Amino acid sequence: MNDADVSRQIQQMVRFIRQEAEEKANEISVSAEEEFNIEKLQLVEAEKRKIRQEYERKEKQVEVRRKIEYSMQLNASRIKVLQAQDDFVNSMKESASKELLRVSENAKSYKQLLKDLIVQSLLRLKEPSVLLRCRECDRKLVESVLEEAKQQYAEKAEVHPPKVTIDGKVYLPPPPTKPEAHGLFCSGGVVLASQDGKIVLENTLDARLEVLFRQKLPEIRKTLYAKVAT
Repeated sequence: MNDADVSRQIQQMVRFIRQEAEEKANEISVSAEEEFNIEKLQLVEAEKRKIRQEYERKEKQVEVRRKIEYSMQLNASRIKVLQAQDDFVNSMKESASKELLRVSENAKSYKQLLKDLIVQSLLRLKEPSVLLRCRECDRKLVESVLEEAKQQYAEKAEVHPPKVTIDGKVYLPPPPTKPEAHGLFCSGGVVLASQDGKIVLENTLDARLEVLFRQKLPEIRKTLYAKVAT
């Protein structure tokens, strides 16, 4: 083999090696690009998941805040309604209280009322000896009906007439000097107590109004709620 043949053989070998190297390089390049695309796709999907999760988190926060704000507004509205109902009930009670002050203006009917209140109180106490308190301005009226009230009680209870002592030292508060007065006052009626003071029965007009309002309050509120609902 001469030099020319050797040279040709060497060149063929170089071309073969170069071709193999190029093919290997192409394979590496394609593989690297595929891996890059896969990794890029994974990174993109991961970022998408993060973005979706963040969006869902913020969406939930917005929904929670919306529910909280709605609940606060609803509670505030309910409080306003309840406050308006309370104000209306209190105004009704105040108006009724003012009307009670007129009861004692009619001496004849008020005298009869005092007697009935005394009889009712005696029937509830059922004590042989009691202490009676009234307004100082009502003392003469009470004295004028006391004997008759004791007799009526004795007949109804089928007992002897009780001993009733009018307290001349401690009186119930007087009626207000003007409708807007805010001090202690009494619209009328009586308070009876057992002789030992252990049993006290408050049968004033104001106490009866208070009891009536407590009893009727659920019915009043139900009526007011029905009106608001419609």
